[in-house]
Amino acid sequence: MKIIDLHTHSNCSDGSMTPSELVAHAASHGVSAIALSDHDSVSGIDEALTAGKACGVEVVPAIEFSVQSATETHILGFYIDHKSTLLQKTLEKINAVRWQRTLNTCKNLQKLGFDISIEEALAIAPSGLIGRAHFARILMEKGYVASVKEGFDKYLANGKPAYDGTQALTAEEAVTLINNIGGVAFVAHPHLIRLDDSALREFLLKLKSFGLCGIEGYYNEYTQEMQDYFQNLAKELSLEICGGTDFHAKMKPHIEIGIGQGNMCVPYSVLENIKSIALSKK
Repeated sequence: MKIIDLHTHSNCSDGSMTPSELVAHAASHGVSAIALSDHDSVSGIDEALTAGKACGVEVVPAIEFSVQSATETHILGFYIDHKSTLLQKTLEKINAVRWQRTLNTCKNLQKLGFDISIEEALAIAPSGLIGRAHFARILMEKGYVASVKEGFDKYLANGKPAYDGTQALTAEEAVTLINNIGGVAFVAHPHLIRLDDSALREFLLKLKSFGLCGIEGYYNEYTQEMQDYFQNLAKELSLEICGGTDFHAKMKPHIEIGIGQGNMCVPYSVLENIKSIALSKK
């Protein structure tokens, strides 16, 4: 069975591989197709598409939007027109807000007593787009935590003392934008939204009315029970599923492309379905 990974990141946002290195890494691990879904950025897509042709890896142009939420809500867009003027204008707005969020996060860490600076984060973020994973990596390298994961768990995850949730777009705006640029919209890792079953159903149905296609039915952190729940939920709400590891290279070293932490396997049929939906919109 061909394995795919529709949730990967390069150093265009908060990973530590170039888009070309990411594609080559996928090829070396037997992954047939990936979606490069950097956070609020499409700057690596052209390079990834070129590398994909050279390596024999199918590359899906994608993006992951962080949106306004009381917890943590991300919207994935697949087969987007990454050169869209509308997208580029929106990204300018998003990244202005992102920079303020980054400054806030750094200040929060400093208030907690950590010797950490924006300059240090920029030094390991060649694109200039700093994510929480950069701060977690610095915390680890300075010995404040034992791992990137611990940095998130103790300080940077939603609800933790250094977290800042400022975002530019609502979920509805992100879904609408993805559809307006020819893409297919999915809610990423819905367990992180932390809604109970009834509230989650209501939220997803509302987004469906704005053009949401589906939810992440395979994900690195899911137990088998969670995977079954989200896939069944999608069926009940007449939504589609996508799936991926949320691979961030050295930024999240416990996650490997294609397999996550060892139990994940997304079949190629998932991509075939998404592809057919995208083509039907042309």
